Amino acid sequence: MLRTLDQIDSFAGEQVVIRCDLNVPITNGVIQDPGRIEAALDTIDEVISKGGRPVICSHLGRPEGEDPVFSLKPVHEYLLKRYPNLFFSNLGEVPEDAELVLLENLRFDPRETSKDQVAREAFARETLQAAKFVVVDGFGVIHRKQSSVYELAKLVPSFAGRTVQRELDVLTKLTDEPSRPYTLILGGSKVSDKLGVIDSLLPKVDTMLIGGGMMFTFLKAQGFEVGKSLLEEDQIDRAREYIRRAEQLGVELVLPLDTVVASGFSADAPHETADVSSFEKTSFGMDGMGLDIGPRTAELFAKHISQSATVFWNGPMGVFEFDAFANGTRAVAEALTKVNGLSVVGGGDSAAAVRHFGFEDKEFGHISTGGGASLEFLEGKPLPGLEALND
Repeated sequence: MLRTLDQIDSFAGEQVVIRCDLNVPITNGVIQDPGRIEAALDTIDEVISKGGRPVICSHLGRPEGEDPVFSLKPVHEYLLKRYPNLFFSNLGEVPEDAELVLLENLRFDPRETSKDQVAREAFARETLQAAKFVVVDGFGVIHRKQSSVYELAKLVPSFAGRTVQRELDVLTKLTDEPSRPYTLILGGSKVSDKLGVIDSLLPKVDTMLIGGGMMFTFLKAQGFEVGKSLLEEDQIDRAREYIRRAEQLGVELVLPLDTVVASGFSADAPHETADVSSFEKTSFGMDGMGLDIGPRTAELFAKHISQSATVFWNGPMGVFEFDAFANGTRAVAEALTKVNGLSVVGGGDSAAAVRHFGFEDKEFGHISTGGGASLEFLEGKPLPGLEALND
């Protein structure tokens, strides 16, 4: 059974290490999307309300050594608005009487992500310092066997934070008796990134919509030309197999009817819309590349979504960072806001997209903080961070 904050009434004034996921996008020192920070606040507040003195820790990006580009200082500045007494400290420099601390990027020390268990355990003890409890709240890293996720939780009494709890509650609803009709929407670059989730969820859903770069592998599997669009040649047979399996299972697998074809991969590339059956007939010929689903497809996808009681979406429908190729992703996001049931945005680029378009979190049933972790949970893989929190 998962240990949660419900199982402790008081931290009795002791320091509590809270492993958050504050890995937010930062450009020139400015936080672009504070979603993961906001998600952690209720756990931090609850630890404080129960008499704990939080020592908050997280990673940011994948630094090689102490790279100031990956410093958590911008996160500290953001949190100061809510916690004026928040102290910012390097590991090993935390005052014993500090009431509230944010540690610098854990990954500045290579032992955090080391494959050497002894090194990870040593770093976990250094991270713990004088703390008597640990709360693991970083769902985005719960699938990683890293020092602050796994070994740290083994040292002292440890509990899942509210972010982890919320994620698990929602993801469990997607796998255990979901309300129907149940629609799975997959996008993003590659079929190979989604094999596990397709294998796991295909027998459980009623409809599967395929967009993004991965759609071209499926279209090629059906015999359509895709020009210079993103294509995984080694996954074409797998795509054919999924199409066959969907038919056998009675799952409606919906592929795009049209696509926005561009002359190249750039924000201002000339582009036009073409039916998937006549891709090569665009003015770009076989040199064109599809960068978004077309308007007919966006309308079709929105119709399926509107008829669903449960929707899980992972992966954008196109290159949403470029305005000319953002319409498909925007249409899917907007359709999810109108679902009469549970709509789940599966983290990663999907979460970034809905915030890029200005949608508010409350417009969706749930926006996951962990793209990879969400997928691995749905695939049925063991998650090390959860194993460390289970009795």
